[in-house]
Amino acid sequence: MPDLELKVTVIKELTPSIKMFELVSAVGGELPPFQAGAHINVRTCDGLIRSYSLANDPAERDRYVTAVLREPEGAGGSKWMHDELKVGDLLTSSEPLQDFALDEGAGLSILLAGGIGITPLMAMGYRLRAQRLPCHLHYCTKAPEDTAFMDEVKALFGGDLTFYHDGGDPSKGINLEETFATPPDGAHLYFCGPAGLINAAQAATAHWPEGKVHFELFASARTEEEVAEIAARAGADQAFEIELAQSGQTLTVPADKSILDVLLDSGFGVPYACEEGWCGACTTDLVAGKAEHRDEVLSDAEKAANTKIQVCISRALPGEKLVLDL
Repeated sequence: MPDLELKVTVIKELTPSIKMFELVSAVGGELPPFQAGAHINVRTCDGLIRSYSLANDPAERDRYVTAVLREPEGAGGSKWMHDELKVGDLLTSSEPLQDFALDEGAGLSILLAGGIGITPLMAMGYRLRAQRLPCHLHYCTKAPEDTAFMDEVKALFGGDLTFYHDGGDPSKGINLEETFATPPDGAHLYFCGPAGLINAAQAATAHWPEGKVHFELFASARTEEEVAEIAARAGADQAFEIELAQSGQTLTVPADKSILDVLLDSGFGVPYACEEGWCGACTTDLVAGKAEHRDEVLSDAEKAANTKIQVCISRALPGEKLVLDL
């Protein structure tokens, strides 16, 4: 998939910590189409690759719109977007990628946004409205002044919208257990936001039918205990082999390297971003072999099916050789 050269045409401060960026083709003309829930991987000046969801109407072909939360303690991608990028600047991104697809066959689409998590849900809202499909948005922020796209959200969702402003205390915000106690017939739920909201929403909807709950992460949602467990497992890693099905080539993955490291070192242009197993950018089809899945992207059912793998973090089970569709 070729890279895109994009030009920044608009930068707007939506809240004290969130900026909106409008991007167009640097050479003019239409941009590759995208589906609601899609994102692009942007390459920063320091070589970091960061995923940013697209917020505008998927019917638009002349621009991409995204919103970025400035994270002072982050790796630097959001600080670069906020502090360095200016109108007229050029940047490089991937074509739109999809890991958070909208099921248009749902009887009702329920959207739950926390803060910057509104970004992909905006595009979903535009698509649902265009198709005249029923939906409702629950939008959680600290205060009205911290609510990105406030006016646009109101215009888009109208009466199918509930705001929650908790002042920074989640206990004063949405009651997830009550709100999602009974899954409406045929409903699908989509949520995106900070780790705390993701974890709480997963727990509150654990009883929903399989395949009806969808979420996207902007950062790892693992607890400190889970992070420690992953680190302990990594300390006992062993070397293993991967086979690339399309060429028949076999490569060795050393104990101290990931599958992604080995693929990149061997000249394979595999898409990636977070390198920690939560963004889904490096999802690769697994043809054969049993993997030890360490990611936060695949569902339990997908991990059990063993047909996909996040090559940035997951490995082969002891004694297994993995065959990748590359």
